[in-house]
Amino acid sequence: MADESLPLGKLPMPLLRQFLRELPAVNPDVVVGPGIGEDAAVIRFGETTLVFKTDPITFATDDIAWYLVTINANDIACMGGIPEYLLVTFLLPWGTTTQESAHALFTSLTLACEKNAVTLVGGHTEITRGIDRPIAVGFMVGTLSQHGVIRSSGARPGDAILLSKGIPIEATALLAREFPERLDLDEDTLRQAQNLIYEPGISVAKDALMALSCGGVSAMHDPTEGGLATGLAELASASGCGMEVHGESIPLIGLASRVLPKFSIDPLGALASGSLIVCCRSESAGAILAAWNQAGIPGKRIGTMTSSRELILYRDGKPGPLPSFASDEITKAFSAPAP
Repeated sequence: MADESLPLGKLPMPLLRQFLRELPAVNPDVVVGPGIGEDAAVIRFGETTLVFKTDPITFATDDIAWYLVTINANDIACMGGIPEYLLVTFLLPWGTTTQESAHALFTSLTLACEKNAVTLVGGHTEITRGIDRPIAVGFMVGTLSQHGVIRSSGARPGDAILLSKGIPIEATALLAREFPERLDLDEDTLRQAQNLIYEPGISVAKDALMALSCGGVSAMHDPTEGGLATGLAELASASGCGMEVHGESIPLIGLASRVLPKFSIDPLGALASGSLIVCCRSESAGAILAAWNQAGIPGKRIGTMTSSRELILYRDGKPGPLPSFASDEITKAFSAPAP
């Protein structure tokens, strides 16, 4: 029904597609503009081309600055860009924000920028009513690498679909950080789960640059909100292709099986930052996987792009539709009453 409230998370893809169709023609200097599955905008300024990205952090409260810097940098890297400059808007809850907590937030922001080789150039801070946790919004600017623009729409039938690391790194870490008391984990295992944002980490900038250096890359996408399944669907929508994905080839991080079942979360639909989807010519897949492996980055071929518009997931050798998620599976943990 048109008057029903929408679920938490991204706007439903059909609704977003409708809004995008209603946009006026873009300026010819906009190399990559609004589009489902496109991670950032690319705009030409004379002989210079820049990459622009904005993304909020709304679920996390702990180490929010690390999430903010890394996730915005990931999307610029997915477009073939190099993250350079950051503006940040921090909305902080009235009544609970102190000088000490504000200082800690900015200290962590400075460290996150330094670790990601990004320069903080400005932004806005505000203590406001109506929120119960800090909300951070980043606006990042990047330059293009020597490899040029990579678009999610560049994937073609026959391309291999690769996935770096495993899923869902971000969701597993976030649950361990936000709800440690609801997990039956010993102290060392809990700390390991919480540190997943650092090791193996939620950054995919290195994964992207190494893939580009091997050649043959047609598209890249950073599966964030909505998880791997949503990321794959967005990439298929952008490219106008279908895909066949093999569930048994999708690598799950070891701690996921210790954390996600506590909240009845499907790993395919949970925050997946830290993994990179790469579409490449089939003959280039081996070189990319070998380069990742040599650098200590696990990776697997999980499927193939097809000329059909169908999104097929094989489980135990049997084909079925790739699942879709109205909202990220992580919302189950935030909406469920505490035990």
